[in-house]
Amino acid sequence: MSVGTSSAPGARRAARPPASRPGDHAELGIDPDQLPDGLVVADEHGRVICFNTAAVRITAVPAERALGQRLEAALPLEDLEGRRWWQLTDPYGGLAIRVGQPERNLLLPGGREVLVSARYVRTRPTGPVHRVVVTLRDTEARRRTERSHAELIATVAHELRSPLTSVKGFTATLLAKWERFTDDQKRLMLETVDADADRVTRLIAELLDISRIDSGRLEVRRQPVDIGAAVGRHIQAYVAAGQPADRFLLRVQHPLPDLWADPDKIDQVLGNLLENAVRHGEGNVTIDITPSVSPRERDGAEHAATSVTVSDEGPGIPEESMNRVFTRFWRGSKRGGTGLGLYIVKGIVEAHGGTITVGRAPEGGAQFRFTLPVGAPAYLA
Repeated sequence: MSVGTSSAPGARRAARPPASRPGDHAELGIDPDQLPDGLVVADEHGRVICFNTAAVRITAVPAERALGQRLEAALPLEDLEGRRWWQLTDPYGGLAIRVGQPERNLLLPGGREVLVSARYVRTRPTGPVHRVVVTLRDTEARRRTERSHAELIATVAHELRSPLTSVKGFTATLLAKWERFTDDQKRLMLETVDADADRVTRLIAELLDISRIDSGRLEVRRQPVDIGAAVGRHIQAYVAAGQPADRFLLRVQHPLPDLWADPDKIDQVLGNLLENAVRHGEGNVTIDITPSVSPRERDGAEHAATSVTVSDEGPGIPEESMNRVFTRFWRGSKRGGTGLGLYIVKGIVEAHGGTITVGRAPEGGAQFRFTLPVGAPAYLA
C-alpha cells in the first residue's frame, strides 16, 4: 500500500510495520495524497500504515509521527459525550459480522470536530479484520450549509411575521367593528391587507426559486423576448408609482439579435436590478441594452448575445463587498429586503447560460451587467 505523504520516503518505510503489504494502491494507480478526504489505514495488528496529506491537514498530526503507531494513539477520537471512540467500536475485537461504522461527528484532541467513517476489511466473511480504513472530512463546509439554512429560516420567519401580523390585525378589526368605519377607512385597511398578501406571495416565490436554484431544477421556458420593451414596461410602472420620468434613461443599440429567454424570469431579473437602483441608488438610473458575444459551454466559441447594464449615481458598493453581492442575505443598505434577490438574479441568469457582473458605474454608483446568449432553443435550431 502506498502511504503517500510529504515526508521522506525513508521515514515512511521505517515507520511502516513489517507485517504490512506494500503496493495495495499501486494496481489502481491511486496515490492517497491525491484524495480530497483524509485517509488513515491500519493493518491487521492495528498499526497505521497510511496517513495521507489530507489527514495531516485535518488532524494537524505529522505523518511520520502517526505511521507505525497504534490506530487509537495516532487518531485519538472521542464522541460528543467525551467517550473514547475506539474503545466503543472495538474494530478488531468486536462482532465478526460488522463491516464498518457510518459517518458521524467526532472530536479530535483540542475539541476540533470532524466527520469520521470506517470500513473493516476482512479476508473472508466473519474472519479477522485485515485492514481498518478510516476517512476524515472537515465539518466546515457542512457547518456553512447548516448556518445558511438557519439564516434562511430566521430571515423567512422575520419577513413573514410583519405582513401576517398586519393582515391578521386589520381583518380581525374589520370583522369586529365593521360598522364603525367609513368606506374610506375600510378601503385603506383592505388595500394594506392586499399589499401585505402580495409581500407574502413574493417571499414564498423567492423561497421556491432558491430551492430550484440550489437543486438545479430551475426551469427556463424560452420564448422570443423584446428586452427593450420589457425594460420600458418597468420604467412606466415606476413613473406611474410617482418616480419622475426623467430619472430613467433607456439606451438601446440597434440592431439587437433575437433573444430567446423566459420572459417571466427576465422580468424578475430586470425588476430586481431596477428596484435596487431606485431604492438604494441616487440620481439617474441608466439602462443600456447592447449586442454582445458570449462563450457557449459546448464548444467554447463566442456566439451572439445581448447585454443589459443597469447603472445608478448613488454611493455604489464598497470594494470589499463586491465579491459578496450575489450571495444569500447580502444587503446593500438597511432599507429592508430579504437579501435574497441578487442571489436569485444570478441563478436565473446562469440558468439561461448567461453571466452577471457588478462594478462601479462611471458616475460612481453601482453597475450591474448581465449577458444572455440569444440562440433559439435546440428544437428550432
